[in-house]
Amino acid sequence: MARVRRRRLPPGRTPGLRPRPMDVGVADLAEPIRPPTQITISRYLWNAVLLAVIALLALILWKVPALLGIIVGGFLLALVLSFPVNLFTRVLPRGWAILAAFLILLAIILVIAFVFIPLLVEQIGALLRALPTLVQNLEQSLTDGLARLDQNGMLPRSPAEIAQNIGEEIERNIGILLQNMLGGTWGFVYGTFNAALFLFALIFVAASLLANVRDFKAAFLNSVPHRYRWDSRQLWNALGHVLTRYIAGLMFILAIQGALSALALYFIGVPYALALGTWVSITAVVPFIGAWIGAVPAIVVALSVSPSAVFLTALTFLIIQQLEGNFLTPRIQGQTLNVPSVLIFLAVIAGGALGGISGVLVAVPAVAVLRVLFDFFRVRLKIR
Repeated sequence: MARVRRRRLPPGRTPGLRPRPMDVGVADLAEPIRPPTQITISRYLWNAVLLAVIALLALILWKVPALLGIIVGGFLLALVLSFPVNLFTRVLPRGWAILAAFLILLAIILVIAFVFIPLLVEQIGALLRALPTLVQNLEQSLTDGLARLDQNGMLPRSPAEIAQNIGEEIERNIGILLQNMLGGTWGFVYGTFNAALFLFALIFVAASLLANVRDFKAAFLNSVPHRYRWDSRQLWNALGHVLTRYIAGLMFILAIQGALSALALYFIGVPYALALGTWVSITAVVPFIGAWIGAVPAIVVALSVSPSAVFLTALTFLIIQQLEGNFLTPRIQGQTLNVPSVLIFLAVIAGGALGGISGVLVAVPAVAVLRVLFDFFRVRLKIR
């Protein structure tokens, strides 16, 4: 077997370098490819840096609460618009599809701003002016209804006193609710940012998420080890699917409930139909009991019309509730959540106890995300 002779390098030569001609400058010298120089820090220092970054982010969100609202609102808007964007991408490039979706959103905003909002403000003002009369009608109806119980000696006080106390309590609660809504929601929006800037920020965040969703997905996949990337892609797709279907389906159901309520009240002859229908859309965000809460003001207003209007109003909301519970929600969101109703109900109660109205709104999406995570890890996680 032939013996391989190693070539001896002349003095000054380094393996991997080309010969150095005398007429070649220093900048032109060929250098070997070297990996990045590692910077080693202790585990304690790394944990301290992470805690400092988290504390800084928490401080920013605490000092600028509108920032969290913009981020969450933009994320939700991007989820809603992902449906038309994915639909338009079948015939248009993605950039043009995003532009078309936002043009449709702009048209809807203009219609709401110049047609819907003025009518809504007018009806809300008229409803507030008529509130004392509506409370008096409610007190009179309660007095007439409690009179029969008083004849049998089943009431601790007179029907008039009980009805007056109930009416005062309702009026006080309505005043507190309106004060919180106007001072909290609108004060937050107009005190921190004006409406135009807030809306522009939401649209900008949503557009950035839609335009760069592939970059965010690639960054997420690159952050996990290579052996788990296929599973991580499945988790990304599942979370995106469940959140998109839930948010878009919820907005569609709320719009349908509000529109049906307003139209039914208008044809029954109940005044302030638009304001009452808008209230139904707002309260219907809360599962199970939201639609019934939205029906209470409509029934109170119907008392000022006639007993038949009260009956028709109650019947209308019963039909709408059955339509939503047995047809709309199962068809639109049933396959998305795939969670027993009792768990959703318990999650709403727990969310309300922990975070108030915000906790109630976040409860159902949190349950949907937890279901996706449970299904993901159930078939993958093994305990030694």
